Amino acid sequence: MIRLDLVLVAVAVACALGTVTSQHRARKLFNDLEQEQRVARQIEVEWGQLQLEQSTWAMHSRVEKIAAQYLGMRVPPVSRVRVVEPEAP
Repeated sequence: MIRLDLVLVAVAVACALGTVTSQHRARKLFNDLEQEQRVARQIEVEWGQLQLEQSTWAMHSRVEKIAAQYLGMRVPPVSRVRVVEPEAP
């Protein structure tokens, strides 16, 4: 009878340790998940900022201004503009 009690106590202790270990692991994984979600949110904010910056740099008026100032480019006169139509298949 004492041997059975010791076996049952050992099983109960093993179950308790397993429960504590699994709860600790679940909490750690949940913390890791929250950290990764924070990183994902930061990356999304940065992506939005980069898209805004890219649209600012690519504005037609800005490109035209830089082409004129730094490269000496200008719009050709209308008489020199040629429109090329694609051939029909």
